[in-house]
Amino acid sequence: MPEVDVEIGGKVFSVACQDGEEAYLRSAAKMLDTEATVVLGQIGRMPPERMLLMAGLMLADKTAALEDELRDVQDKVAAQEKALHSAEERLADRARRISELQQAGPRTELPDQITDGLAELAARAEALADELDSAAAG
Repeated sequence: MPEVDVEIGGKVFSVACQDGEEAYLRSAAKMLDTEATVVLGQIGRMPPERMLLMAGLMLADKTAALEDELRDVQDKVAAQEKALHSAEERLADRARRISELQQAGPRTELPDQITDGLAELAARAEALADELDSAAAG
């Protein structure tokens, strides 16, 4: 098990890790060192344990904020996926309806309401023409 020397807040610590995790350990130590530097800049000199505690708490706070943001983004993605799924279903329904209409072929018969309305209109036109003929003859 390799040991890696990391510097956090001006103090060197020797930390053991699994083979292949050295780069990850150095990266994590660098994040902790960044927070420790902020703590030391604000508070000044303090025991290493307290410095590590404060730096760890600051990282935990940032992590919690990022987790909240992640949940918000996941909720937005879920809502978008739901809307997309709904739109895809509507599109598939319309495609099915278009296909059904194409398979049925062109419509040649008119609905009863239209034919009835045209018949009534024709009857009125004939009655009006008869009245005009009668008035012109009279």
